[in-house]
Amino acid sequence: MGARFRSPARGLVQPCISPCGPTGIHGTRYDLDLWWTIAATYRRPRRNASRLGRQAWETMMGISTVGVQPRQHQCGTLYLVPLPIGNLRDITYRAVDVLRSVAVVAAEDTRDFHRIQREYSIGTPAVSYHDHNEQARAPELIARLLAGEDVALVSDAGMPLISDPGYRLVAAARDAGIPVTSLPGACAAVTALAASGLPVNQFLFAGFPPRTTSARRRYFAELRANPATLVFYEAPHRLLETCRDALAVLGNRNACLARNLTKPHERYQHGALDELVAALEAEGDVRGEVTLVIAGAVAGEMSLEDREMAAIAVRGMFEDGLTSRQVVERLQAEYGLKRREAYEIMLANQATGP
Repeated sequence: MGARFRSPARGLVQPCISPCGPTGIHGTRYDLDLWWTIAATYRRPRRNASRLGRQAWETMMGISTVGVQPRQHQCGTLYLVPLPIGNLRDITYRAVDVLRSVAVVAAEDTRDFHRIQREYSIGTPAVSYHDHNEQARAPELIARLLAGEDVALVSDAGMPLISDPGYRLVAAARDAGIPVTSLPGACAAVTALAASGLPVNQFLFAGFPPRTTSARRRYFAELRANPATLVFYEAPHRLLETCRDALAVLGNRNACLARNLTKPHERYQHGALDELVAALEAEGDVRGEVTLVIAGAVAGEMSLEDREMAAIAVRGMFEDGLTSRQVVERLQAEYGLKRREAYEIMLANQATGP
């Protein structure tokens, strides 16, 4: 197989078993199990050199490639590779193989990725790809993919794009016809949801809530009627206020705090939101990554905020001279309550009535 011979193309033809692309005289690939390369010795081979070289090669190998059409140079593949969310052992063999084989790794933080490189002997060069340079970096990576290089995208931890940068790159790759492959792996949202003890038949990942109280409450109000289990990420220093706002807007639902997932100090706290608020107040300084899981809406359920408004409305109805029956009917019509719940609210505020 290592034999060399001269072809009329004034080049050297050397057959080889594995793809050594790009191959062919003009950098094209051929749909064959056996591949070859042609290296010119004096000048760039003539246009028909590939055909002549193939004829000589076919004679030596005893096969025919008549009618085989070369396919043009293919672009690379964009791999979305999840990384461990805490325990470095939570990475797949396939993820390591991909990270070793690609031409470049686009990492949200190259310093964090260096830990993975050291742990798994990954020598692939890494470039930064984060919120502040995504718009400029994405075209560079697309150009490399179109040139035939494979690229891997990783975030600091977990699945890329999930509350992390990468959307622009994936969208641009799809628009350019570049293959995109997403590897399965660690994700804090799904890990927390599975152990939360709350319904998982339908769930909504809602990312990070807004940072201010007013915006957060509006955000929760938009989700209030959704029956799906709600999953959020939150920074530890905002966790208490977020839980307070969730309690005020969503009502006293069952919830779960998943903290420091997969790490030695992993911790799950289960209970109603008012219980979790009390626990956080007693704890004081909250640390570590947090995933908050809250039960979805139940038909006829009211938040504390709505109950307060209903109580004010009930007192006003009694002041206007409505009977208890009329108050209950108005509560059912205006708040969509079941009769039993409307009756309880009426009784709780009847003392101000006639």
